Amino acid sequence: MSKPAVCVFCASSIGTRPAYLAAASSVGKAIAASGRKLVYGGGMKGLMGATAHACVEAGGQVVGVIPYAMVASGGEGYGTIPGWEGNGMEVVVAKSMHERKQTMAARAEAGFIALPGGFGTFEEVLEMITWTQLGIHQKPVILLNIFNFYSPLRQMIRDAVDSGFIPPNNIRLAVFVDCPEGIDPGDFDWGNAALDALEDWKHVKGPRNFDWTLQQKAEAVGEKLEG
Repeated sequence: MSKPAVCVFCASSIGTRPAYLAAASSVGKAIAASGRKLVYGGGMKGLMGATAHACVEAGGQVVGVIPYAMVASGGEGYGTIPGWEGNGMEVVVAKSMHERKQTMAARAEAGFIALPGGFGTFEEVLEMITWTQLGIHQKPVILLNIFNFYSPLRQMIRDAVDSGFIPPNNIRLAVFVDCPEGIDPGDFDWGNAALDALEDWKHVKGPRNFDWTLQQKAEAVGEKLEG
């Protein structure tokens, strides 16, 4: 039986430091070696492409979730590497950006890993954390703090807790993985460190969890009344 899949959020560009690409490759290889499936945004450029390449090359299975509008415009290098489709690579075309995110979240049973990225990565990370806070799902978000990339976000979360905007228990909804002192970030095994953090995470139910099945029940009752 295969292990639960992991979703990786990251940039469609490579960034300014070689360590970012090395970390992406490390994550892809580690996911493949663990027997998990990689779910990601489907791009073939930047850190997205590097993560997917590394996973497939290591014998792993990859699911790329691609928004139709970007496929049509050719943005972010969407598509498949020749020989990949049907050989470790599955492509899912979503109708919208929101559907793309829902699909990625649904397929990632184990949780999420975030490499460095821009606005899109920030938005995905924060929404997945919010969904766990609200009880829509119970999945960890692991942020790889390469060269302290996510340190400002960690401080922002701490400040929000101190200011009374985030319940103290919910600070653990975002897990930050740091490079040990004395190790070059380009040489660190980010992939296995991320998977270890994923396995160690324990959800603590907080005061803001809601029963999201109520809407489904209400819709079912409405359908019966209309029938």
